[in-house]
Amino acid sequence: MGRARVILHIDPLYHDRYVQTKRLAMFGKIHEIITARGGEVLLAPRPKGRLSAIEAQGDGDVHVVDSSNARGTGWLNSSIAYLTGFWHLDGMGILSGAEMAARGDMLPPAPPDTAKAAAFFADICARIKDKRRTRHKQPETITAPPQGCIAVFLQGRAPERHGQHFFIGPEIIEAAARGAGGRAVLVKPHPLFWDDGAQMVADAQAQGLAVQLAQAHIHDLLAACAVTVSINSAAAIEGFLHGKPTILCGRGDFAAMGETLIDPDEFTETLHRALTVRRDYAGWLYWYLTEAAIAINAPDAEARILARFARAGFDADRLGLR
Repeated sequence: MGRARVILHIDPLYHDRYVQTKRLAMFGKIHEIITARGGEVLLAPRPKGRLSAIEAQGDGDVHVVDSSNARGTGWLNSSIAYLTGFWHLDGMGILSGAEMAARGDMLPPAPPDTAKAAAFFADICARIKDKRRTRHKQPETITAPPQGCIAVFLQGRAPERHGQHFFIGPEIIEAAARGAGGRAVLVKPHPLFWDDGAQMVADAQAQGLAVQLAQAHIHDLLAACAVTVSINSAAAIEGFLHGKPTILCGRGDFAAMGETLIDPDEFTETLHRALTVRRDYAGWLYWYLTEAAIAINAPDAEARILARFARAGFDADRLGLR
């Protein structure tokens, strides 16, 4: 058996510049690690849609796919783990499709080191929350969001296409409006699908539902709200940096840190639980982002990436690495 190659499946638009592209930082890191040790890296187009277990056939090489749920011998999936700088590299999938989500193993196996967790949380808050960083361009807030509001974050159609939802955008908006208990409901569409989300808000208002279109910067909205509501949005994770609880209307690999709503008629009860159950956001984020995910700029990033390859059956010897 010859040495295995590492094949990176990414959008062909980035093939000439993926090493310098932030949204493909994990792929650039893999390229750097493998080639520096004498291994071979090839590029291939990212398959359209999400690979299924049946489609992911092994061929003796190791394949790393951008934003996929490929399952099969020699296949790994990678994507940003919600916050910039942290990545999945997983043999089952990404985000709600990741291995730990499939196992239901979404809490630390042991209590995290309190001091390390606090320091990590303070650092990530300083880098992301305090500097108002997020993954998509935001409008600057003109009118401050009402304190104690319910912040609904729409995500476009992707969670629905991939079967991650329990109910869809218009139903989420209606559930929040009917179960808000007097709190203002602000709905923020995904920046890439703004018009679609804005139309959902207009349709809800036409039905007499008391909801508002949120045009605030995400960090201003998170600072003001009492709770976030989404299918499984990265906004919920950013909300943890603000100490805000979340209600999830779909499958997520961070479901253990929020309340899951399956029946829209139970929104009021779910809201009460979300607002009253205490959760260790610092401890969980420390574990999730440094253990379940990979901090790509951490000193141990190379060792942890190679360990993921080895776990998939491709250790340094099989890859021909020095």
